[in-house]
Amino acid sequence: MTTTARLPALDEIRLAVIGLGYVGLPLAVEFGKHRPVVGYDIDANRIESLRAGHDATLEVSAAELHEAQQLSFGHSLDDLRHCNVFIVTVPTPIDDSKRPNLTPLILASETVGATLKSGDIVIYESTVYPGATEEDCVPILERLSGLRFNQDFFVGYSPERINPGDKTHRLSTIKKVTSGSTPQVASRIDALYQTIIEAGTHLAPSIKVAEAAKVIENTQRDLNIALVNELSKIFDRLDIDTNAVLAAAGTKWNFLPFRPGLVGGHCIGVDPYYLTHKAEMTGYRPEVILAGRRINDSMGAYVATRLVKAMLQKRIQVNGSRVLVMGLAFKENCPDLRNTRVIDVIQELREYGISVDVHDPWVDPAEARAEYGLNIVTTPEPQSYDGLVLAVAHDDFRQLGTEGLLRLLREQHAIFDVKAVFPELKDALRL
Repeated sequence: MTTTARLPALDEIRLAVIGLGYVGLPLAVEFGKHRPVVGYDIDANRIESLRAGHDATLEVSAAELHEAQQLSFGHSLDDLRHCNVFIVTVPTPIDDSKRPNLTPLILASETVGATLKSGDIVIYESTVYPGATEEDCVPILERLSGLRFNQDFFVGYSPERINPGDKTHRLSTIKKVTSGSTPQVASRIDALYQTIIEAGTHLAPSIKVAEAAKVIENTQRDLNIALVNELSKIFDRLDIDTNAVLAAAGTKWNFLPFRPGLVGGHCIGVDPYYLTHKAEMTGYRPEVILAGRRINDSMGAYVATRLVKAMLQKRIQVNGSRVLVMGLAFKENCPDLRNTRVIDVIQELREYGISVDVHDPWVDPAEARAEYGLNIVTTPEPQSYDGLVLAVAHDDFRQLGTEGLLRLLREQHAIFDVKAVFPELKDALRL
């Protein structure tokens, strides 16, 4: 007769959050207000910084860290051994060939597997393709722990919905999807999240449903943005203002308010490739999703090419010219550089022999150098640039105003205002 391990009751849960980035840290802080939590990360510098009350991602303030009285930080396996519920929040990027890179997820599963005990629960929040939790992660947990799935230990999946830089939609105010490997485990996991999620939870019928729900959230957004990006290319050829068209169409009650732009970040520009990868494993070649990805991945080169054409029309010598790119983060008022598509604009401009300076007061210069080999310009020189790409709508740039922007440029110049920050600049290019 097979016996099933006893699950920890809610008041017995000693939590560990594996990975303290944009997703894991807010989660650890919120839980740390209510129960014992170990925030675990392999980056010892990150741990020391958090212990000192500083979050480099700017998602959590020093006051919020202090408020989480039951939260401790560690980077050793010994810090995890007394925990009985593990939440994995590591990144799931893609490689250079646009294929899912599960290395961080595999390493995190190995870490948890090495400390897993009878009755423990492992919850994954990282974005994956449907089936990854049970098909890719569970075998690692079994191999490292020597325990049996759904008898000795259990798993769940609750997709993250963190929006970096968003101070309105926070973890506790966003409805949470939950799931578990058995009905009893699913109920326990759902109850755990209900202790911190004010907006409530949605208990999915299976882990695969929860995984699929997450991956299509951003795929849907990606396709809608791809549509307006393609429309902007069409309207440019027709000499029509795309933003004016969208404003007019937006007066209809059910028109979706998407805007053209560079589609970067760790979610929208990445998640669709997880779904298409899994689809292709089944022998199905996605058409619409991949078409949308091709359009959005092409926008950086499109922006650069249009700027170069505008410079040529103004008889500006392109080869050897100087262009300032304002903004490197993937979105406004956020230091996150992951999968930023501004890099595509920079690389394309350099292909034309242009000297490109990059200015972004939000990003960490050391991170920009390590990630992309870029040296961030702290203070751009006045009257030094033949062209300017306003790539990210940081509030810092808005506060410059048009006069501050124009002071950076030579008399003959071209401007591409990607996010239409300054509509009063009549000669500026826009998507």
